[in-house]
Amino acid sequence: MIHVAIAEDDFRIASIQEGFLEQLTGVTLVGKALNASETLALLEKQKVDLLLLDIYMPDMLGTELLPILKSRFPATDVIMITAASETDMLQQAVRYGVFHYLVKPVSLEKFTSVLEQYKKKKQLLSTTSHVTQEIVDAYFSGTASERTQATAPLPTGIDGVTLARVSELLKTIDSGVSIEEMGIKMGASRTTARRYLEYLVTTGVCRVEHEYGIVGRPERRYYTITG
Repeated sequence: MIHVAIAEDDFRIASIQEGFLEQLTGVTLVGKALNASETLALLEKQKVDLLLLDIYMPDMLGTELLPILKSRFPATDVIMITAASETDMLQQAVRYGVFHYLVKPVSLEKFTSVLEQYKKKKQLLSTTSHVTQEIVDAYFSGTASERTQATAPLPTGIDGVTLARVSELLKTIDSGVSIEEMGIKMGASRTTARRYLEYLVTTGVCRVEHEYGIVGRPERRYYTITG
């Protein structure tokens, strides 16, 4: 579960963002703040993974708040949601490592897309303790549609970030993994796990073997191909 806070001085916009969040799974709103001081107080009291931060607040610009957040709450990620159109605002936000920058008015589709991208990247890093180039490429490539600009298109139903995660999981299991086991590790259905594993077989990333259990029923087990 990703804990989200909203820092927005316009309560109507904050309510819209709250409504957007309610339509997403895996996220929960832990609080709202009307200005910078309330934002800092909220972060002191609550665990916040992601802060949706406005720029124009009554007591401080959101861009002025960024270095304070980076110093005091380094584990909190930030998505700027603002009506500011000045280029220097975007440049300041980028310098302080914001995850994304959304210009108002923000549609539900765009909001959902960015939040889902954030969720996938958080999930990708949480499933591995060692970074590979494949993981790095998947993390910085953004969505699967962005990834296809530089690489061959992935088939329908295969997401680049999830694919990298499954590949990384395979590398940590020397004894191989069944479809059911991979589904549990992914937090996905058996059908989804099978789709990704079979795709990795076709690309030569892993191989599949039929193994027989106690009752003699063959089970497909997938092994990463090394070397």
